[in-house]
Amino acid sequence: MGEQMKTSSSSSLKCNVNDKVNNSVTFWEIAVASGVVFGFGIGLSIVYLTMPVSDYSFLKLPRTLQDLRILRDALEIYTNDYTAQVLAGYCMVYIVMQTFMIPGTIFLSLLAGSLFGVSRGVALVVFNATAGASSCYFLSKLIGRPLLFSLWPEKLSFFQEQVAKRHESLLNYVLFLRVTPTLPNTFINLASPIVGIPFHIFFLGTLFGLLPAAFVTVRAGMALGDLRSIGDLYDMQSIATLFLIGIFTVTPTLMNKPNHKISLA
Repeated sequence: MGEQMKTSSSSSLKCNVNDKVNNSVTFWEIAVASGVVFGFGIGLSIVYLTMPVSDYSFLKLPRTLQDLRILRDALEIYTNDYTAQVLAGYCMVYIVMQTFMIPGTIFLSLLAGSLFGVSRGVALVVFNATAGASSCYFLSKLIGRPLLFSLWPEKLSFFQEQVAKRHESLLNYVLFLRVTPTLPNTFINLASPIVGIPFHIFFLGTLFGLLPAAFVTVRAGMALGDLRSIGDLYDMQSIATLFLIGIFTVTPTLMNKPNHKISLA
């Protein structure tokens, strides 16, 4: 009887997900997404126009550590005299990349440590990553459903089942996912509104769950010249530490439900 109920519940969840596959994107949803892009473009244009006349050929998204060092050396010249513009430009680029899932935010996190130090760097990275993830959450809520069903239909069904089993301790689960590399952050940002994670849970889990990884990356950015590859950021010790923190975040759930077997992913 219990197995039948589990099977029925699982089938129901899958049906609920699959029932939404045919949802099409409306004109207003496209208009909102376009408005977000336009707004960021206007903001970046204002930053550019308020900077002094100079050669800004160095302003490009870094794809290697060498690119990042060149960008850091160039921005250091402007950081003291044009702090507000540099901060505004940095924040907008980071949020745009996070919102539209553009790879490379790890380089910007390293740059924050190199330019602003650990305390301000961690605050910047966590703020921008949370703001970008929140923008991605709402953008996905509007137009992300077709993309998710075309790219990760099985993973989406699995994620919804896990969320349904943890509806009373969702914050702990989101914290665990953010702290550990159990699921890609891009997938979490896109899938959370689709599987029914409330925004306040998503926001808090993202805000606090990204702190450990942000600290590791920003601190490494202070010694940018010593880094040989991105792989040097996360050695076995760092990964083990993040998992221990992740286990700690789900400990209240495990203690409150001693008679249930709770899987972590």
